[in-house]
Formats: sequence, structure tokens, C-alpha cells
Amino acid sequence: MSSIIIIQLILLLFLLFALSRVFLRFRGGQIKYKEFIFWSVVFVSAIFGVLFPGETTRLARLFGIGRGADLVIYVSIIVLFYLIFRAYVLMENLSHQITELVRKIALENGNKANKPK
Repeated sequence: MSSIIIIQLILLLFLLFALSRVFLRFRGGQIKYKEFIFWSVVFVSAIFGVLFPGETTRLARLFGIGRGADLVIYVSIIVLFYLIFRAYVLMENLSHQITELVRKIALENGNKANKPK
């Protein structure tokens, strides 16, 4: 391994911190096993890419891409689109659940108001 430059050190420290947060959230029961695996793979892959940037170029060339940085950007964009889609679906589901809950509460309150005292 060649000497680590300052940006690699900063990125490595951040990624190790992020990986530790994933582990702690999993251990605390705040994220599920699949989420733990997904984020662990993301951050470990990023750590590998930071420590061995030449390997990302070799991997990129296997896919017909010239530079490793371009491969990282393409994969990042795909992952971000997927995560945005998942967040959108989650928000839509929450919106529907809130609507149903508000309707239920309104009907219950309406029934209480109509009852003779």
C-alpha cells in the first residue's frame, strides 16, 4: 500500500465512524439485519476503494469504464435513486396510514358527538 494522503485519511476516518454507527444501531435494534448488511457492504466497499484506489480502476475496466472514479459515481447514482425510491414509497405508505387514522378518529369523534347525553 502506498502512503496515505490526507484526503484518504479523512475519508477513512469518516467511513470507519459511519460503519461504527451502523453496528451500534443494529446492536441497539434500530435497524434490521438486511439494513445492517446493506450499509456494512456499502461502507466496507467504500473503505476498500479509499485504501486501494487502483483496484477501482481495474474493476471499472471490467465494465468498460475508463476510470474507477467514474464507476464509483455511476454506482452511487444508482444507489441514491434506489434509496430515494424507497423513501418515496415509505412516505406514500405513511401518508395513507395517516389518512386512514384521521378518518377513523373523525368517525369516532362524530359518533360520540351524535350520542345523546
